[in-house]
Amino acid sequence: MELTRSLTMFLAVANKLSFRKAAIDEGVSPQAVSKSVKHLEKNLGVKLLHRTTRHLSLTEEGERLYQNANPGMQMLNDALGDLQENKRGMSGRIRLAAPLAFGNRVLVPLIHEFQLSYPDVHFDLMLSDAFVDTISQRIDIGFRTGLSPERNVISRKLGDIVSVICAAPSYLEKCGIPSNIEDIQNHRCTGFLHPQTGKEMPWEIQIDGELTYVHVPAIARFNNIEAEIDAVKLGLGIGQLSEYLVKQELDTGALIRLIPEGTTARLGIYMYYTERTQIPFRIRQFIDYCHNKFLNK
Repeated sequence: MELTRSLTMFLAVANKLSFRKAAIDEGVSPQAVSKSVKHLEKNLGVKLLHRTTRHLSLTEEGERLYQNANPGMQMLNDALGDLQENKRGMSGRIRLAAPLAFGNRVLVPLIHEFQLSYPDVHFDLMLSDAFVDTISQRIDIGFRTGLSPERNVISRKLGDIVSVICAAPSYLEKCGIPSNIEDIQNHRCTGFLHPQTGKEMPWEIQIDGELTYVHVPAIARFNNIEAEIDAVKLGLGIGQLSEYLVKQELDTGALIRLIPEGTTARLGIYMYYTERTQIPFRIRQFIDYCHNKFLNK
């Protein structure tokens, strides 16, 4: 039992590379953590940490022990946490990461619906259009729109992103309805700037069954999709927008679909999370809930 406790302390130090931070996580003093690690080193007969007044690092033996023992300890903690959750019911916190527009328009309603059934499950929602590393940011579930995550994660596609060309009735009444993509060039359009590169994204058009990229005369460009949607709704111009973000406006007639060739589905909506042998019950339930919600749309 003492060796198990010492191993737990060592893994906490290895995760943070700090006795002080490990002590905070474990709820003990830094001296107690240091004593436990020294006890483990004495019993194993090897040095696990290089210590200086300013720096702490793993020895070769310490790195090997960390790589071998940490996954097993995570499995044990997850298994115990799963049993505790089943005993006391669904409770605990889930940390989510998602793009801004997807989080605001899709995830917030999903969280609300989920909490109607499981009010003791709490959420942290981190919104950013950049890809979020689930491990370094301690994220339980990430969501991404665009291409599938290529990193070392489990990825599940929730659906296609269908892009549609649309405009507000007020714009069409004032400027007329374009009959084809060539006619679009004579209209006022909105454009989207890639959040990372700052470059304007071309519109995607289907011509003879092939995807073609077309640059339109953008009279206003945005690096935030919510701002572009608002601009199109106000009648500023014609935009190519993601259907799932403006579904309500399309259904109510606040926006009108235009030009069938401008409807494409090259990209997708993905849910991703770090591979674990044991996923905590509340997280597994929310993963299945999201998947079923998109599947049944």
